[in-house]
Amino acid sequence: MSMKPRLPYRYFLAPAIAGMALIGAVASVSANAEDKKSRESEAPAAKTIGEPQTCVPLRNIRRTEVHDDYTIDFIMRGGRTYRNNLRARCPGLAFEEAFSYSTSINQLCRSDIITVLSQGGPGLFPRASCGLGRFQEIELIEDDADDS
Repeated sequence: MSMKPRLPYRYFLAPAIAGMALIGAVASVSANAEDKKSRESEAPAAKTIGEPQTCVPLRNIRRTEVHDDYTIDFIMRGGRTYRNNLRARCPGLAFEEAFSYSTSINQLCRSDIITVLSQGGPGLFPRASCGLGRFQEIELIEDDADDS
């Protein structure tokens, strides 16, 4: 009785790994296309002022306005507003409109992470964590339709 020679596993694994890599690449391209489609900001139109800032002082933040899963306006003492376009979508941010952050310095910076907070039961629960982008000073553009 003759035995067939067994092929090493690498002959089977290489095509399988290549196939999985191809599927992953296609899924990534599809996700990026979907992400770009859904990245239409719901933030009000604004004019940028000056260069984007890396950080803003915590003591000057009066309040925040969450516009969508990508955009937060930081309203500062003294009337300035800084818009932060997050580096990637932050799931649940627009729905919850609440987030926390932790920083070891007295500034909030583009390298910091925010965590979406969800109201549930007796308290707040952490959800997605997302990286901040740069802080761009803006001036909101008034809608002429409101004047009539």
